[in-house]
Amino acid sequence: MIFNSVTYLLYLVLVVSLFWVLPQRPRLWMIFLASLLFYGFWRPEFLVVMLVSAGTDFLVAQKMEACAADKYRWRWLLVSLSINLGLLFYFKYLFFVLDNAVTTLHFLGYQNLQKPVLNIVLPLGISFYTFQTISYSVDVYRKLIPAEKDIILYGCFVTFFPQLVAGPILRGGELLGQLTAKPSFKLELFVSGLQRIIFGLFLKVVLADNIAPLVNSGFDQPVSNLSALDVLTLAFLFGFQIYFDFAGYSHIAIGSARMMRISFPENFNFPYISSSPREFWRRWHISLSSWIRDYLYLPLMGEKVRAQSSDGLAVAASNAAKKGYSPSIALLLTWTIMGFWHGANWTYVMWGLIQGILVVIYRITAPTTASFPLALRQIGGWMITLPLVMLAWIPFRAETVDLALGMYAKLFSANEWTYLGLRENIYLVTAVLLLLTIGTYWVQQLAMPRLTGRIWASFLLHSVVLGLAVSLVFIFLRPINQFIYFQF
Repeated sequence: MIFNSVTYLLYLVLVVSLFWVLPQRPRLWMIFLASLLFYGFWRPEFLVVMLVSAGTDFLVAQKMEACAADKYRWRWLLVSLSINLGLLFYFKYLFFVLDNAVTTLHFLGYQNLQKPVLNIVLPLGISFYTFQTISYSVDVYRKLIPAEKDIILYGCFVTFFPQLVAGPILRGGELLGQLTAKPSFKLELFVSGLQRIIFGLFLKVVLADNIAPLVNSGFDQPVSNLSALDVLTLAFLFGFQIYFDFAGYSHIAIGSARMMRISFPENFNFPYISSSPREFWRRWHISLSSWIRDYLYLPLMGEKVRAQSSDGLAVAASNAAKKGYSPSIALLLTWTIMGFWHGANWTYVMWGLIQGILVVIYRITAPTTASFPLALRQIGGWMITLPLVMLAWIPFRAETVDLALGMYAKLFSANEWTYLGLRENIYLVTAVLLLLTIGTYWVQQLAMPRLTGRIWASFLLHSVVLGLAVSLVFIFLRPINQFIYFQF
């Protein structure tokens, strides 16, 4: 079951209605069973994989809490990591590792070896719910939260349908307490949630799904047909596609939960307005960035995390330097793993390394640019950051590393900037999307606050925007296209 379908909308109406009429305990059972139905609607057999992962961490957490000595707690945490990462490795990375191993052996002269033929289907959302259950075990190990004794409540935390497949990635401390609370119905939050769903559907079915054919037609062409400006245009176009697609999913997830008065953290905050690579990753896929920071980067820096950090990936750089750790090496290793998390392909590793290099370069240059006027740092930083971030999407979309390198090579040849190889409307659409993104930021962040107190002006603006969004969603909802991040 996917968000951009009539089936999901009918399902959501039923679940939300039951949520508000059932008592607390039956409500938890309803959420758990409804979430299993939501996931099993795709492939029922993969419910077993998810429940094994969730059940492992539920039992491990009980064992860790019962242990007085940290060395025994560590052993139980190792059990959790082994089983969860083992499942993730089998379904997502086994073929990749075997295929690359055989390729390497061929290069060394063992030509008789055959490449493996494996029929392994990647379970939907396995990367997301695996990270979520791991974070729960680690938080219990760190004594940040107690082990949950109610298996149904815990099951609701792992399987809660709005964020099950593609996030936001939640921590136990963020959701468990909300699921146990007895909320009172608040019309304002209910309507706000509905508006978020409509806006999310608009981003997905009106924008992302209509950008997709243009992106596909561009990336399907031979690199020799593309000019440097074509490469830059396609990078921007895919950057908008994946943003509208994933932000659309996050809006629907947040809105669905809000209709049940459950609050999710925001996952996007106008990332393409960022004036530095570091700021970009504070605004893009925020739940994953913070997860990687707290459960991978800071431990690699030798930092003991006692609470959820809020200062970004560079929070411990100065402390690490005093301890003899290299912040840049830890950062590049973190980004390599983050790239590999997205998919079993060297293109994702390449994407992760590019992102890491951009952040390292920013760290090196930041002390020098700190003395520049604020306006210059913001506007100039944005003009540099935006094309670099967009160009970094090329290996994320390209099928092979060779294709990505071929596209990048176009940018460094003066002759490749002298012609155009795409249809004219592609350049126009890209320019309009850029203006739309900037305009939306200006309206929401600058114009809307000025309407505070002007009830009729605010009401009229909201009504026009909402009416237009609903009309367009109604027109474009029929073709059902899967969200990009479902493949991860």
